[in-house]
Amino acid sequence: MIPEKILHFIGGKQVPSVHGATFGVADPVSNRVYAQVAAGGAEDVDRAVEAAATAFEAGPWPGMPARARAKVLGKIADAIESRADEVASLETFDTGLPITQAKGQAARAAENFRFFADVIVAQHEDAFSSAGQLGYVLRKPVGVAGLITPWNTPFMLETWKLAPALASGCTVVLKPAEWTPLSASLLPAIMTEAGVPDGVFNIVHGIGEDAGAALVAHPRVPLISFTGETATGQIIMRSAADHLKGLSMELGGKSPCVIFADADLETAADSALFGVFSLNGERCTAGSRILAERAVYDSLVATLAARAARITVGPPSDPDTEIGALVHPEHYERVLSYVRLGVREGARLVAGGTRPAGLPGGNYLAPTVFADVTPDMRIFQEEIFGPVVCVTPFDSEEEAIALANNTRYGLAAYIWTSDLRRAHRVAASVEAGMTWVNSHNVRDLRTPFGGVKASGLGREGGQHSIDFYTESRIVHVAMGDTHVLRFGA
Repeated sequence: MIPEKILHFIGGKQVPSVHGATFGVADPVSNRVYAQVAAGGAEDVDRAVEAAATAFEAGPWPGMPARARAKVLGKIADAIESRADEVASLETFDTGLPITQAKGQAARAAENFRFFADVIVAQHEDAFSSAGQLGYVLRKPVGVAGLITPWNTPFMLETWKLAPALASGCTVVLKPAEWTPLSASLLPAIMTEAGVPDGVFNIVHGIGEDAGAALVAHPRVPLISFTGETATGQIIMRSAADHLKGLSMELGGKSPCVIFADADLETAADSALFGVFSLNGERCTAGSRILAERAVYDSLVATLAARAARITVGPPSDPDTEIGALVHPEHYERVLSYVRLGVREGARLVAGGTRPAGLPGGNYLAPTVFADVTPDMRIFQEEIFGPVVCVTPFDSEEEAIALANNTRYGLAAYIWTSDLRRAHRVAASVEAGMTWVNSHNVRDLRTPFGGVKASGLGREGGQHSIDFYTESRIVHVAMGDTHVLRFGA
């Protein structure tokens, strides 16, 4: 059921904003407002942080044994799984993601909690013995974690941060993306049903410049985990510097998909198309720059264009839909502006670029393929974040590497070749936090997730996430008589 009002969740209660402010949120198919959402400001963030800080300092959560916290995380996963169809349905309605892909995101959200429950139960600490001393490490949760999440796959990405933060013993204040607050409205009931103590989990909705900025600036929030645009990440870094906050930020991307002539071209084409057009192209790790060796360039462009023209664009709730509606009219216009820019810059439009036939309303764009894209073009350099891909030829391995690295971003990279030695050389030379060879974006949750250059700082995933939400403190104990140089004796 679609609620007409979406409230904050603070200290275990659903509450409106202090001043009663709200904002309307619309679905991307009709662009009609379906609900009023509490618009948080500094006072609402203060209330949420106070509740979280009290729960951290006086509540049971940080001091619970790992196994006890893990049991609660398992119950959260159970509650998500019991609502999986509802989660997917709300996500599809709110974001425009195809329902089949939204179902996958709901399943992954539950797995995030199960995974981090296992991680903390298996957690071990280091101990060191030397020179008559024993040193052992104590791992402590840092405190109140501020979590700021994006509008693409919002529910899954919220759980990707919530699970390790809660597993580590932190309490949290979540600020969901203002364009897609719907699926987050399920979290209060899920947390309560699972037995999460009041104040451990809090939500403040609102505009980033208000609620998000207040959360980043709050002196009692020592950690900020943010996923979103690079420009916003830079603003967060400046604000966080005042209190020397810990930051984990996964930012923008313009990832290359490098296809050599000796690759399995059919599978490479499958991967390239899925990598840029799944999730409506609204994914940070999209392989939005396809770099093709000259010998196969023309045939690959023809294949990509023909396949793109056959991709099913339609209502997100239809199981046959492969690309749904883009999330918001503002973002839709931004993506369209890049399509127009690509044409002006002289790229060759070989597929899409227009509204699909039979869809007169909603934020729909046919999957778009530009060929003959050069590195000086803005569509090569800038993140579009939609169903738009650029194809560029190269003549040598060295040129492929140079083209792959010729952006400010460095989140992901994809390499297709049957030459194993070349695969290792290119993977070592491409400036990316994550590289897949003869594979697409298949994640092992134990591995580090994050980018280099303008794609962010820090890593999420497995032990890397736990390290962010905890502090390691070393204790040194003398194992025998202590002999100290006697100054001044």
